[in-house]
Amino acid sequence: MPILSSMSILSSKVYFWLLPLRVPEYSNTVGTRCAQRCSLLVDSNLCISGARTIDIGLVIYIGFIKRSLSLGQIHVGCELEYAISSPTTFLLQVNVSQTECQKTVAECLTLNQPNRSEALQLGLQNNRAQRCFVQSGSLVVHYEATVELAAEMDFANELSEQNYLQLPPEALPYLNPSRYCESDLLGNFALREFGQMPHGLFRVRSICDWVFNNLTYVSGSTGSQTTAQDVFVQRQGVCRDYSHLSIALCRALGIPARYVCGYAVNLQPPDFHGFFEAFLGNGWYLFDATRMAPVGGFVRIATGHDAADVPFATYIGSAQLVSKKVWANWPQGTVEPGLLPDSAAISTA
Repeated sequence: MPILSSMSILSSKVYFWLLPLRVPEYSNTVGTRCAQRCSLLVDSNLCISGARTIDIGLVIYIGFIKRSLSLGQIHVGCELEYAISSPTTFLLQVNVSQTECQKTVAECLTLNQPNRSEALQLGLQNNRAQRCFVQSGSLVVHYEATVELAAEMDFANELSEQNYLQLPPEALPYLNPSRYCESDLLGNFALREFGQMPHGLFRVRSICDWVFNNLTYVSGSTGSQTTAQDVFVQRQGVCRDYSHLSIALCRALGIPARYVCGYAVNLQPPDFHGFFEAFLGNGWYLFDATRMAPVGGFVRIATGHDAADVPFATYIGSAQLVSKKVWANWPQGTVEPGLLPDSAAISTA
């Protein structure tokens, strides 16, 4: 007699019969259609793909379960105050990115003095930026936004590393060494430490674990000149350093990886946060070696090769940062998303 088993995937459940039979191979099947064809009972809002033919006794193997998650609305913002000594041109990157998974419900960017400004799109990812010209005196930049955030959650057995010949063209630039991520100098260590590990999500998670376990988070311990190799030697840094080292190790192993600057719910102390994405399967997945905030609460500002591409402010002229406030919160009364299973990763690209 068949035995019914269940597995919870966040708010939904996947049910599968344990039967002594051989299951045909299907792909891109959904809900009850999959259930009818391979005795699999699945909530209709789950996507099941890549079921494989196997013959191992009593278990029907589910190759891949993919779930679209709604992470709800997040309020984010910042206030930057500068002392301006002479006429200065700023390039600000504080506006949230707009992607299929990240929709802007409302936003407002204000400066306290009249200025000439224009909205721009920068880099491979068309990061949003504001270029403005300001006069001497005090400059206060205030930004607020409400974002509707969603994600795709995928599981380890489908999050494989792609062969170089199979990588999409847009992922290839993120294999190269960059200003802060000298993957060419860390290749020998990366191969020695991670080369024999199972490829895919497990290997990227292992890189994050190594960085977390071998670095100490020390505010102010690094600066604008600190690279991944420097951090590898000194074994301390801040969020951008954790991400730079993780990115460099991924690239050294042939895994495209890129830097992301954003807002992060529950980050203490509140600040802009640096995390990263690795290309696995057919998409970009979020990782954070600092473990300082839940990835389900990350709101993307900009994406680049490393932090050099995505500073929250650069300027030509004379300016001094006087104060900085950053915030990111779920609305009051919101039930915060739980921790992800170890075998899962999310994409908001």
